Amino acid sequence: MIYLDNAATSWPKPESVLEATSRCLRDVGASSGRSAHRWAQQAERIRLDAREAVAELFGVSDPMRVVFTLNATTAINIVLFGLLRAGDDVVTSDMEHNAVARPLHALAERGVSVSVVPCGLDGALDAGAVEQHLRPNTRLVVINHASNVCGTVQPVREIAARLRPRGIPMLVDAAQTGGCWPVDLATDGIDLLAFSGHKGLLGPTGVGGLAIADGFDVGFLPPLVYGGTGSRSDEEIQPDVLPDKYEAGTPNLVGLAGLAASVRYVLGRGVREIREHEQRVTRRLLNGLAEIPGLRVFGAGDHERQTAVVAFTTEACSVSDAASRLDEDFGILCRAGLHCAPHAHRTLGTFPHGAIRFSAGAFTTIGDAEHALKAVAHLAAMRHG
Repeated sequence: MIYLDNAATSWPKPESVLEATSRCLRDVGASSGRSAHRWAQQAERIRLDAREAVAELFGVSDPMRVVFTLNATTAINIVLFGLLRAGDDVVTSDMEHNAVARPLHALAERGVSVSVVPCGLDGALDAGAVEQHLRPNTRLVVINHASNVCGTVQPVREIAARLRPRGIPMLVDAAQTGGCWPVDLATDGIDLLAFSGHKGLLGPTGVGGLAIADGFDVGFLPPLVYGGTGSRSDEEIQPDVLPDKYEAGTPNLVGLAGLAASVRYVLGRGVREIREHEQRVTRRLLNGLAEIPGLRVFGAGDHERQTAVVAFTTEACSVSDAASRLDEDFGILCRAGLHCAPHAHRTLGTFPHGAIRFSAGAFTTIGDAEHALKAVAHLAAMRHG
């Protein structure tokens, strides 16, 4: 079996992740931040280790400014519904995942103006175009760091440089780049970073978060969820200290144990090494697909400008039939369709049927890529044979 669906959830997980989650379930029977006994203290150390690891990975100087959530989607909702009010304007792109598009649609129904910057046919966003869409009432810019459909990476650092003089914060959806593309809040000028634990960070599902830059004032960002935090329990008011302000309810300690281990793995192996490895696999996939008749590849088509995500269609059959055949006949697991990003497919010209997506990961080999290419060539030959 060859797994090429890492853009949805990465697999396999490092052995250290399996060991950490098992150890947490077996040996730590308490909630973090809820008691003072020894097991609760062990639980809190697990959560702190995860916080410190993520802070190190993304260049967050204070680990307390790393907030844990269920996933990147929840983190995005915290920011969008916390910052935006009727009469505000928000700038985004037409390559966004539904994690951004759907909350913005709901906010538009509440009186928020949504300015959508069109991207090129390769999915690339022009920083100058973002600046041209800014208005006096623009409250936020929200973009994905890389497309989950075609892998195109956006120029977040250049966009940030244009926003900084205007004092407009930027929220970056890093679900596709965390762990496999260098990301640093200070260097890249990112104010708010939503991350997912189960993709490039190689951790379990059900854990993600929001990394908050030092210069961003959380006083302007109310919580999305209110409830118990284990702190200031005598008050009905939600604590305003980080990270408690945004972490109501019992945390996913098992997920955080796995996340701490996975991020430590990424840090130990090195993001750049992982990136270079994925580049080699992506280059082979792009070059090989270009040689197969009847295929059309979408996106940048450049392993240096995209993540290890490659989208394509074939004249031989529908994208859904192709994905089924790849699975059943060749043992290749990939994803076809709209990938929860219909706006991106409209931009790329693949709506409404979508595309076939191969998404390699930290453990995908060149041999895996070669096998996948042979399988696609076989499918394409059904039409051109």
